[in-house]
Amino acid sequence: MSWKTLDDMDLAGKRVLTRVDINVPVENGRVTDATRIERIVPTINDILERGGKPILLAHFGRPKGKVVLDLSLRVVLPALRAALGRSVRLIETLEGAENLTTEAHAADVLLLENIRFYPGEEKNDPDFARRLAGLGDIYCNDAFSAAHRAHASTEGIAHLMPSCAGRLMQAELTALEAALSNPKRPVVAVVGGAKVSTKLDLLGNLVEKVDSLVIGGGMANTFLAAQGLGVGTSLCEHEMAGTAREIMGKAAAAGCEIILPADIVVARAFEANAPHEVLAVHLCPEDAMILDAGPTSVKRLERVFDGAKTLIWNGPLGAFELEPFDAATNAAARHAAALSKAGKLISVAGGGDTVAALNQAGAAEDFTYISTAGGAFLEWMEGKDLPGVAALKGETAA
Repeated sequence: MSWKTLDDMDLAGKRVLTRVDINVPVENGRVTDATRIERIVPTINDILERGGKPILLAHFGRPKGKVVLDLSLRVVLPALRAALGRSVRLIETLEGAENLTTEAHAADVLLLENIRFYPGEEKNDPDFARRLAGLGDIYCNDAFSAAHRAHASTEGIAHLMPSCAGRLMQAELTALEAALSNPKRPVVAVVGGAKVSTKLDLLGNLVEKVDSLVIGGGMANTFLAAQGLGVGTSLCEHEMAGTAREIMGKAAAAGCEIILPADIVVARAFEANAPHEVLAVHLCPEDAMILDAGPTSVKRLERVFDGAKTLIWNGPLGAFELEPFDAATNAAARHAAALSKAGKLISVAGGGDTVAALNQAGAAEDFTYISTAGGAFLEWMEGKDLPGVAALKGETAA
């Protein structure tokens, strides 16, 4: 572990600039899902309990360097206060934060207004980063979901002051390093979704890191077509056939087994409860579309999971948003969850559709770790260096 955590810091009497992700969904002026807020509570409480003063830096929406009143963080204050059970004060301007007196620190937690109201944030302007650094004594990054952005509050500031990972960031990095950097083998990765073209880097990295790669969803159709199989009217990137064959060749050279559906669920209409049938993978009718993997494929996946020690999951196996084409995703996810709960499998999953699919299957709670980081999770799985993480490993500037 080459990055520091809160355990490595003396927080007593220190102002702790804490980058968090509270970019939560809001409707009619109310937070509709407080999950991201709830996940930063351990970090904030830890700082307070150890005598530190949390000053939160966060973004909300995409104001593009301008003050947009509808994107004020004021809307999250009630949910933040409720989650923490503490007083939280919004500091509306950077100048206001710089001019804070001791009396103005009366609130337990301070929240700086939307950091993206300032053009220097997304430009990672050095002068802006220095202004931010002047607000505190220690920098704590607890926003892994924003760590793939080289912004002033995620990357620039970390070079200017003693820096560490918050509890959520620490948990995320620990889980991902356990899954990919130094995993228990055999390692299985499940990659699903619509298009191969959006996950080329991910597939290219995984075939050199895992023992088995399960490809599902619309992506599987492209690989099946690349093998000369008919896929009817299915979602398929026929122009990516050559790329799919290259990935299969790369996997073979690396000793990675690629697992594709052996049987399929087909229908003539993309709608819930459309008339459907289960067929062998080579028997897809020309006028039908593949909407899910079949039961034989699921049984095979369950056997593969049984023999694995580590599972990485990104993307559904079929059209999980439509019944009954969620069956393969649900069954495979529940099996992985049961193995994880029994301590037989380390399972790490992430990505928007993935989290939704695992929640729908009732499996998310028993996975070892669920990442809500989206783009940062994918870039990590692609083997890319994330600026916000790399900065925590660097030296502090003089």
